[in-house]
Amino acid sequence: MLRRWCIVLAMAALTFGLALTASSASAAPSYGGSFTPGGPIHLVGSNAAHGRGLRFQAESTNWSGYAGTTGRYTSVSASWTQPAGTCSRGDQYAAFWVGLDGYSSSTVEQTGSEVDCVGRTAQYYAWYEMYPGPSENYSNTVRAGDHFTATVTYLSGEKFSLYIADTTRGWSHTTDASLGQAPSLSSAEAIVEAPCCTASGGILPLTDFGTMSFTGSTANGSAIGNASGLTEIIMVDNAGRDKDTISALSGGENFSATWLRSN
Repeated sequence: MLRRWCIVLAMAALTFGLALTASSASAAPSYGGSFTPGGPIHLVGSNAAHGRGLRFQAESTNWSGYAGTTGRYTSVSASWTQPAGTCSRGDQYAAFWVGLDGYSSSTVEQTGSEVDCVGRTAQYYAWYEMYPGPSENYSNTVRAGDHFTATVTYLSGEKFSLYIADTTRGWSHTTDASLGQAPSLSSAEAIVEAPCCTASGGILPLTDFGTMSFTGSTANGSAIGNASGLTEIIMVDNAGRDKDTISALSGGENFSATWLRSN
């Protein structure tokens, strides 16, 4: 689904050509081409699931996590600890967020945090996005190990409230925003994402984030494990190999993701 690039074009000196930077306290790294904002899930396939309370299992090139995918959803919430990025070479990206819509619709309302690699340097920041509108980065400092809580709530009409708090650093934002069109309210999700897109429209390389965990994941005020159409989503590369692993839900609300490969 998504990624949010508020990109500023800057003329670079010498032989470096055009550079792309995001408007944030910690600028998002460049990637060798032009960006477009992210969008909904890039599904590879979905099948009925058996056991563990799942209705479906899906493969995607950009999302992993859990989602309620049938019914009507008006709120979603979860907490997580910002994982550290292991940056060895090249530019890589990983986002962690909660949101409504995007699984079977063309809009996404979401907020979360990110770790991007500029070569060997990890950069951290928080953001919200009302896709297909652009993402907006918050200027507050984010560091590995920060504890986040986030909620997206549908208000009425085209309006949503997006809340994110870094309880480690003591800042929070509540942003009321309009989508600009009638929302679908057809899914609710807690997601690890490899953002889109490269110049050719492909998925960006996934930052090595080690293992991270979502806790207290809810949809419509109840454990996400109780959601209608509960779907486990696995991120895969173009060869069908898993890019991370997703654990089973614990207590209907908690799960972990472990990085396997960038692309």
